[in-house]
Amino acid sequence: MKPNRQVICVVFLLCVCEAGSAKNRISVAEEMEVGSFVANVAKSLGLEVRELSARGARVLSEDNRQYFQLNVGSGDLLLREKLDREELCGPTEPCLLPFQILLENPFQIVHAELWIQDINDHSPVFPNTEMLLNVPESSLPGSVFSLKNAQDLDVGSNNIQNYTISLNSYFHVQTRARGDGRKFAELVLDKALDREMQPEVTLTLIALDGGSPPRSGAAQIRVLVVDVNDNAPVFSQAQYDVQIPENGAIGSLVATVTATDLDIGNNGQISYSFFQGSEEIVSTFEVNSTSGDIRTRRKLDFEAIKSYEVDIEATDGGGLSGKCTVVVQVTDVNDNAPELAISSFTSPIPENSPETVVAVLKIRDQDSGDNGKMVCSIEGNVPFILKPSVDNFYTLLTESPLDRESRSQYNITITVTDLGTPRLTTERNITVLISDVNDNPPAFTQTAYAFYLQENNIPALHFGSVRANDRDSGTNAKITYSFQSPVTGDLPLFSYISINSDNGHLYILRSLDYEAIQAFQFTVTATDGGSPALSSQALVQVVVLDENDNTPFVLYPLQNGTAPCNDLVPRAAEPGYLVTKVVAVDGDSGQNSWLSYQLLKATDPGLFTVWAHNGEVCTARPISDRDATKQRLLVLVKDNGEPPQSAVATLNVLLVDGFSEPYLQLPDAPKEQVQVDSLTIYLIISLAVISFLFLVSILMFIGVRLWKGKRDATDCSRFDSNGPFPGHLVDVTGTGTLSHSYQYEVCLTSNSGTSEFKFLKPVLPIVPPQAAGRDSEENPSLRNSYMLT
Repeated sequence: MKPNRQVICVVFLLCVCEAGSAKNRISVAEEMEVGSFVANVAKSLGLEVRELSARGARVLSEDNRQYFQLNVGSGDLLLREKLDREELCGPTEPCLLPFQILLENPFQIVHAELWIQDINDHSPVFPNTEMLLNVPESSLPGSVFSLKNAQDLDVGSNNIQNYTISLNSYFHVQTRARGDGRKFAELVLDKALDREMQPEVTLTLIALDGGSPPRSGAAQIRVLVVDVNDNAPVFSQAQYDVQIPENGAIGSLVATVTATDLDIGNNGQISYSFFQGSEEIVSTFEVNSTSGDIRTRRKLDFEAIKSYEVDIEATDGGGLSGKCTVVVQVTDVNDNAPELAISSFTSPIPENSPETVVAVLKIRDQDSGDNGKMVCSIEGNVPFILKPSVDNFYTLLTESPLDRESRSQYNITITVTDLGTPRLTTERNITVLISDVNDNPPAFTQTAYAFYLQENNIPALHFGSVRANDRDSGTNAKITYSFQSPVTGDLPLFSYISINSDNGHLYILRSLDYEAIQAFQFTVTATDGGSPALSSQALVQVVVLDENDNTPFVLYPLQNGTAPCNDLVPRAAEPGYLVTKVVAVDGDSGQNSWLSYQLLKATDPGLFTVWAHNGEVCTARPISDRDATKQRLLVLVKDNGEPPQSAVATLNVLLVDGFSEPYLQLPDAPKEQVQVDSLTIYLIISLAVISFLFLVSILMFIGVRLWKGKRDATDCSRFDSNGPFPGHLVDVTGTGTLSHSYQYEVCLTSNSGTSEFKFLKPVLPIVPPQAAGRDSEENPSLRNSYMLT
């Protein structure tokens, strides 16, 4: 018969269970095709169809078999396989398969049951197609004889409902019901038998079920009329009730049945056997035909079958028989460890998230009583908790926000222990990974970096690196380096410095000049690749180191003047008389700018001496009449660098009898002797000129001082650190080139309408004669000034 492929009915029954939750019952017919519609979950739960997908709906079954398929797009619950009620439930009625509908967000469990309704797909079947029945000829009408029943795997109205027998004049069949509702047939004698007239009667027994249309099965009964054996075996008990633990050994004694027969001889010999034993009974138990001992043939399982009804038949040698029933109750022992199933598991989970659902668990124990009670816990000190839900469901939650940088994964051991004796335990290990969140900014290895760079470097030189670390991982830990450019001098920082954005390497893009810039600083920013991005900063200071790349520059006497610069020395000057001072500067710094002075060449080498530290030119001995009037000195100015740089200053010294003697420019070649008569005229003219120039010098000195003061107030950057003569080159110790004990004034002369520097001359103040030859270092109070000569 073709199975009905349509749903018989869809019924939702509200039941109150021990946990106080409602269960929905859905009924379907067995043997429906795969993909058949069962119910619409969304309508049943009162939800919109889109909510099923949003809340992560899924269907779970008790034995982890997936009987259903949930279409979250339509909310339809469909069959994933054909359901055979007889295979799933056997004789149990109703056949219920519990399942749950799990909604994860928010967490909700809806309990439901699938009621598999039987269809009439099995016909009654007799264990034997032929039955042999011995009936004593002395049997009275109305005697009842037991028959072996047919078996029908269907239940309810589809099971056997009636027995009929073929027409005959001796017997009719009556149908009776057992305590569990099953029907069995008994043969009733209508008329006394006479073996001598008819030793055997052949009948056909038909079993009919209640299906539509009904199915039937038939067996042949051979009734043998036997000689008189008027006593059938009688059992001491009509029913034996025994209990046996499920962990009993194979071959354990279940019970011993005993029957007696009042007959003697062969009619009194009793043998025991199963009366119509089903395949389950025959495979589980065995009976000793002589002693009546019933023993187990295999292990019993309380969780599969809790009780058995075993029918034992005692038959004497004359063919008469009696029957009893042995009811075997299987007692539970703690032989099933708890079961743990993970219905939902999420890994990795983001750090810093409080009370995140990691997994949904379900536990069960097939034992009963205390053996089936369970305790679920987590082993170890981990920041997770188990929160119990309904019907042995648990949710695994984070107890507090997690930090991936402290620990990136957790191995969690979930233990389920029952309360039986002995206690059985099941463990399940899960690994939870923690995903990274960009919660750590990059951290530099130093808060400030200092690099020292020699000037005159080659361009694109790698001079150092900055490094930052990020405790995050992946993209969140990928660091990009950059800097914000302050203005350095006249050029932005980008024209000086470049940084590799990947590794933080620093490069100098151009050659540096210490005399232009001595140090600069900038801020490097390290930014990670997270969203939003985090960053940190570090200060980088670059110090330029000086090289001896500047030769000394002679300020006085001027070496490029168009007019000669002569110094006058009275012939009456004593040894140690200060003639002049060579003034020079060096653009370098430190010891590279320390200058020393040396008399390189002189017209009369023994007449003058030069102080090595301050460049002062003094007389070394008294001047004699034999000394030439014009003395030419070459002074070597050398710095203290490595290698040293030097310059040469040329001095012209005139030896005169007094300061009133006129200044004469003597050519390099000798001239004719001046007439003695003209000397007086020249002296008068010289004195007038000197007096005039002295007044002009005084006026110019005052004007220059006023103009210089105004210029210093408005343009103080003339000699700043970026100027041609950096301020740091001034020797403040009093022993270098520009001693603070000297003051210099620049005088201008007019030459063909063009103004240019002529020369500077130190003028001594009026001091006692004994102090005139002392070194200026011994007289720090003396201040020299220079005037135009």
